Amino acid sequence: MPREHQRYQERPSRLAGAVVWTLDVPPGPPGPARSVLPDGCMDLIWSAGRLVVAGPDTHAFRVDPRNRASCAAIRFPPGTAPVLLGVPAHELRDHRVELADLWSRGAVGGLVDRIGRAADPAAALEDYALALAAETGPPDPLTAAVADRLRRGGSVAATAAEVGLGARQLHRRSLAAFGYGPKTLARILRLQRALSLVRAGVPYAEAAGAAGCVDQAHLAREMRALAGTTLGAYLSAGDAEANSDTPQPSGSRTTA
Repeated sequence: MPREHQRYQERPSRLAGAVVWTLDVPPGPPGPARSVLPDGCMDLIWSAGRLVVAGPDTHAFRVDPRNRASCAAIRFPPGTAPVLLGVPAHELRDHRVELADLWSRGAVGGLVDRIGRAADPAAALEDYALALAAETGPPDPLTAAVADRLRRGGSVAATAAEVGLGARQLHRRSLAAFGYGPKTLARILRLQRALSLVRAGVPYAEAAGAAGCVDQAHLAREMRALAGTTLGAYLSAGDAEANSDTPQPSGSRTTA
């Protein structure tokens, strides 16, 4: 019997910069293993009666193919989740942590039940994130400006000068907001820019230059360091998923 396709969907959230995504996993044998690449984001994921926080990654996260649970989630842009959750990003770096380990289990249990009873768990999770944002307020505009400048390819030195911070101050603020220093965030965002271009059909060398890499060899080294694979292998895996299950974009995460 052929394996049924997983179905991944995403849409822009009403919360500025965030993305709501779902992954429907039908019963059946495990599919191929997948890797989720670093993107500077953090996710709040509802799955199998749990709420899990996916912290910012510094390397590819290997998704266990035995995890058969469907997900509803919201992906927060760099610097947003620590404000909403009240936890510095660096404390969650490279981890998946149950929200009940960060907040009171009673409050989280009620939230899990409410989302589980909702006709649309993703919409219920988004509504909660919006309400939480109304209570906590927006991210620090300074760190938001840092993320925006680095996303557009600005250098760390130029970004620090533009926001009026010294190197140590910028590093300290970045750890709390993004989970790592500005150099690491810049590398991750640069790799994501390059991969977006390559997936759109831009040749490797041209994509490397447009994203801010010195040359194609530089992009290849960054791919190895941050993603643990080569461009060719990564794209081949994506093609294989496209011919079987609906592919899961690099920014989305599962809980195990």
